[in-house]
Amino acid sequence: MTKILIVDDEHMILEVLEAYFEKEGWQIFLAKNGVEALKKIKENAPDIVILDLMLPDISGEEVCRLTRKESDVPILMLTAKSAEEDLINGIVIGADDYVTKPFSPREVVIRAKAILRRVKKIGIANKLSFNHGDMNIDLAKKVVDIGGNSVILTPIEYKLLVGMASYPGRVYSRADLLDKVQEGGAYVEGYERSVDTHIKNLRKKVEADSRHPVYVLTVFGMGYKFGGTPDAFDTTF
Repeated sequence: MTKILIVDDEHMILEVLEAYFEKEGWQIFLAKNGVEALKKIKENAPDIVILDLMLPDISGEEVCRLTRKESDVPILMLTAKSAEEDLINGIVIGADDYVTKPFSPREVVIRAKAILRRVKKIGIANKLSFNHGDMNIDLAKKVVDIGGNSVILTPIEYKLLVGMASYPGRVYSRADLLDKVQEGGAYVEGYERSVDTHIKNLRKKVEADSRHPVYVLTVFGMGYKFGGTPDAFDTTF
């Protein structure tokens, strides 16, 4: 059974979304503030979190940041903020998608299902393929090829590439990427800026023209993101 945590301080919103997701047969957990949300994320390990930005104790943005330090659980943000900068910031700190208030409960259900389908495909895929087969990543063998040619990457470069390619379009700060390459005890010398050097070396290996990258893109003032367009996932590779 799919588990979902809905976080909002408005009782009516909790009640309505709970009713809609109950119809889908999901197991539902509710939280009315940030502290309660963080506790329930740890205790119940939901498959997805619907998170309001305006909470009475700590902000939804902070809940998202703290969650991302320990978990990749998909997060769908609910926000009354419609300014482009605010919405981009939500994606930068780790949200997978957002819905602006007022919203249709049915739209929230559809977006939550779409996020979980995407995550499930990534989880079961043995191969990631992008730009009509130009880039292929064999996750089992840890092999990358570009245009049919194998590319030799260092362990750190490989982790950076797979980390970003698993969520195309998501913006990662240097700190986010540093956390990814340090998983499992991998060592990264220096500070967050050392990520820039690894990104530069990665681009030289995977881009036809590193000055005009297609896959490893800089988001100025924010960090980096993967720009490849996913092909159909191959689960039999």
